[in-house]
Order: sequence, then structure tokens, then C-alpha cells
Amino acid sequence: MESLYDELKLKATKIRRNIVNMIYLASSGHPGGALSITDILTVLYFTEMNVDPLNPKDENRDRFVLSKGHASAALYATLAERGFIQNEDLLGFRKLDSNLQGHPDMNKVPGVDMTTGSLGQGLSTANGMALAGKLDNKNYRVYCALGDGEIEEGQVWEAAMSASHYKLDNLCVIVDNNNLQIDGTVDKVMSPYPIAEKFESFGFNVIEIDGHDYKQIIEAFENAKKITGKPTAIIAKTIKGKGVSFMENQASWHGKAPTEEELTQAMQDLI
Repeated sequence: MESLYDELKLKATKIRRNIVNMIYLASSGHPGGALSITDILTVLYFTEMNVDPLNPKDENRDRFVLSKGHASAALYATLAERGFIQNEDLLGFRKLDSNLQGHPDMNKVPGVDMTTGSLGQGLSTANGMALAGKLDNKNYRVYCALGDGEIEEGQVWEAAMSASHYKLDNLCVIVDNNNLQIDGTVDKVMSPYPIAEKFESFGFNVIEIDGHDYKQIIEAFENAKKITGKPTAIIAKTIKGKGVSFMENQASWHGKAPTEEELTQAMQDLI
């Protein structure tokens, strides 16, 4: 297993380097939350989800909804590493005439299962995918990544109630709990805590993990598959800006691009 963890770390590091470079070239983007969810996306796309870059619309594939759509750089960089898009495509991030918009567009980017960006709506669409899978007797699973600031949105909890009501055990929610949003710490802006207990009260199976520990991430996804009759929520404790020394745990890096000097430092950190 150690070789697997090493391989995942190498992929995640490459993805992080691409994230920072993309945002630098665009002079715009959201590095903090993209870097915090990178390890989870790496596990999803390289060990967990049944997806095929050669057949991105396979009706039997697993689905992923990036509800926190402003972290699109992480999704695009992961899709490139997995072979859904070309690495050269990343250079056009957030530029005119590029398919890689600031928020993911399912109509333009292979591997993007849902157009997102309006916060709070992703879990509702993931519910629809999961319920459709049940009704169609499909075995695919649906994964939905939420930000911890995003779960201040009331629609998230309406969707959570719905997921539990329909016993969507093919649905797995991941909360990227880096404790920071654009205005500061989530507990001071509009506290969603205690997050685990809230999801439990809405009828979810809840697993709490270190969102940068590959062993814990893999085991959480494996355990979620064993649960029947209820959806699972994985509360992943993460570090905003993970991997870049001057970005880590800094709310100021929620949505801004590095300078050339900062890019150099970031690349030195990400080796």
C-alpha cells in the first residue's frame, strides 16, 4: 500500500503545481480551496471512481459533482492528469474562448458531470443523479464535494433531508472542512458546527477523517460502500492552500492569483 500512497502523492503534487500555474497564468482563480481538496480528488479519480476518459458519458460510470465550483482549477488539473483533457488545455484556464471557465461547465469539458458554481445547489443535483440510479437499477455511485462555508446555505440541508428520505446509499458527500471562507473562519462568519452531528441528525452515516491522509480517505470511501439504507457524509479536515507554505491556513488566498515571485516559491514548495 505504501507504493500506492507514494504514487497518489506524486499525482497530487503534479495536480497542485498545475493548479497554482493555471491561476498564475489567468491572473485569477481560487487557489486555497482548490489545494485543500486535491488529495480527495486524487483518490477519487485514481483509485475510487469507475470512470473512463475514453467514454466520459458512459451511463454506468460513477458521477462527481463539485458543488464548490469555484475550486474548478483542482477539478480541471485532476481531469488532465486522468486523461480526460489535455495538459495544454490548462493553459487557457479562465481565458476568453477557453472551455475551462472559472466554474465547471458540463457541456464543454469532458469528465465534468455537472455545471456548478452557484453555491449550495450541488447536493440537490447529486441527489437527482443518485435517485435516477436507483430507479434505473444502476450500480453507479455519486460523489458530491461541498465546502464548509458552502454548507451555510439552507438548500444544502433541504437536500440532505431529501437524500436521507430516499435512502440514497449510493450517494457520498464530502465536506472540505478547511475552516476558512472568503471572509474568514467559518465558525465566525456563520458557524455550521458541529458538522458531523448535523449530518447525523439528517440521517446520514458520518465518517470523520484527515482529508490529506490517503489511507484514511481510501478507507472512508470503502466503508461508505458498505452502508445500506442511508447516504454517507465524509467530513474531511483539510488545510486551505495545502502544500504552499504562504497560502496554508490563510483566508486571503481564497480567491487571488500569485505573483511571479510567489509562483516561484510555490513551485519550490511543491516538490
